[in-house]
Amino acid sequence: MASDGRRQVGIGSPSSEADPRAGRGRERPVDTLRTLWREWTGLWGRDEDRFTIVVLVSSLVLVLVFTLWGKSSFLVRHLDAATDLVGWSPGHPYAPMLPYLYWALTSVVLRVLVPLAIIVLVLRSRPSEFGYRIRGVTSHAWLYVLLFVGMVPILVAASFLPSFQAKYPMYFNAAGGWTHFTLYELSYGIQFVGVEAFFRGFLTFGLYPRFGYLSLFIMVIPYAMVHLGKPPLEVFMAIPAGLLLGYLALKTRSWLFGALLHWSVAITMDSLAVIHRGGFTTPG
Repeated sequence: MASDGRRQVGIGSPSSEADPRAGRGRERPVDTLRTLWREWTGLWGRDEDRFTIVVLVSSLVLVLVFTLWGKSSFLVRHLDAATDLVGWSPGHPYAPMLPYLYWALTSVVLRVLVPLAIIVLVLRSRPSEFGYRIRGVTSHAWLYVLLFVGMVPILVAASFLPSFQAKYPMYFNAAGGWTHFTLYELSYGIQFVGVEAFFRGFLTFGLYPRFGYLSLFIMVIPYAMVHLGKPPLEVFMAIPAGLLLGYLALKTRSWLFGALLHWSVAITMDSLAVIHRGGFTTPG
């Protein structure tokens, strides 16, 4: 026993009554395995621990599945097969839009529907406990409007950066006309619903009962990492932005306005990038 009263941790650690120098024989391998298994299963003996583990493990799996097969880049690599599936020729004017429609679809399935199924069927909880609510949250809408207004000067300044103009809009045909731009922004908005429902909803609310506000710092790790590949400034800004959106979601008990804010910022970014390129190439 350590002098400060903390219990020693280790395989076959002596109990407080046992003398570690008492010539006890070596522990058999089977006993070591039993000890490991008992300590391992004891890590989540409480209901709240099992609840937390379901959220963490399912979130990890969903992040990996989405990264491997749910992003628009996955369909870009298989665009010929996708156009054949919908009966389009590779030269169809909206063929390049398919990866972003796919991105919106996988966002709904992997970041909204699957977590909802886990919430209801596995965790036996109500979706409203994970931020899926509208009633009673409109009184906080002014906070998000204020945040958006404060973001506009930053976005305008960032829009002059070459890295910004080279990245946005991510759908290069978005500058081709209002139809392309609108269809892309709609799919982009659906994707943001998935982002907020998953990171600020399922992950943040799911971890809050066990970790309190520390759940925000756990959530922001994978959230920042999904921004890798974007301009460095945006990657690092994802950390404070994710923490702030998560905090507001917990305080308002909803992630809905976070999704609207995220989408509004994205539309503004894409619009500024199109303006810097000289506007739409065609009026339609």
